[in-house]
Amino acid sequence: MKKKSILVIALICLMVLSLTACGSDRVRMATGGNTGTYYSYGTAVSQILSSEVGASFTIEATGASKANIQLIASGESDMAIVQNDVVYYAYTGTDLFEGEKIEGFSAMAGLYAEVCQIIADPSAGIDSIEDLVGKNVSVGDAGSGVEFNAKQILAAYGISFDDINVQNLSFGDSADALKDNKIDAFFCTAGAPTTAVMDLASTNDIVVLEIDDAHAQQLISDYSFYTRYPIPAGTYNGVDEEVWTVAVKATFIVSNDLSEDLVYEMTKALFEKKDDITAAHAKGAELDPAAAIEGISVPLHPGAEKYYREIGVIQ
Repeated sequence: MKKKSILVIALICLMVLSLTACGSDRVRMATGGNTGTYYSYGTAVSQILSSEVGASFTIEATGASKANIQLIASGESDMAIVQNDVVYYAYTGTDLFEGEKIEGFSAMAGLYAEVCQIIADPSAGIDSIEDLVGKNVSVGDAGSGVEFNAKQILAAYGISFDDINVQNLSFGDSADALKDNKIDAFFCTAGAPTTAVMDLASTNDIVVLEIDDAHAQQLISDYSFYTRYPIPAGTYNGVDEEVWTVAVKATFIVSNDLSEDLVYEMTKALFEKKDDITAAHAKGAELDPAAAIEGISVPLHPGAEKYYREIGVIQ
């Protein structure tokens, strides 16, 4: 009888340990400011992944891309949303991470486009990127990813910052400055439509400058994180024709310390539960396994790669 009791207790203990192990994964997800898209998107995704993979998620409000990569490098976060161009800078130790090459992370999935938009005042005689020479142009906050996008796009056209009157303003401040005739154009890298641009277009005429195919292909050749992207007609008031440009991608990266099995399950759930994610956040509609690896210029985590190979996205 005693032996039976001991056996029963032992089996119960094994079951408890097993259940504990199944729910033992804790994932700290770095996002962005708690009023921004990264934070709300990360929150929506984490709730769905949590129920699908049995892990618990902690959402961290942060300073976005650069800070998120540093958090993973220091072991303070396990997963993060970042721009794929900033991922490239970190992995190669260039631009935003000049002399600060960071490893220990890999890519899981590209999520949605962050569109390189060049907004101009048509009354300033600007119809093309070439027309920006000699104009007052905001290129985003100093040291930001937007500033590097602006520098790279202009360089593709043979234009440097010395050829324009550079202003370093946020999106909202740029829109206000254009409205007040203090600048002639500004660069904005964000999901389209962008609120600051929508507000501006509701009161002022704007033109969204095109990056033609030849220059876009040159950018993509020089910087593998860019992809081609159309801004649909009607995205902004008064912009009645489709405008082609380039985009970078909001991307999930993960610590290399996360297990292959966990990252595989998270990647699988991310795409199989697309409808649920879209219901929770509009950006979920852009989830696409084939597009998820476009513009990814750093290695995929083995768990993510396993999923993409399984569904035939990677041969």
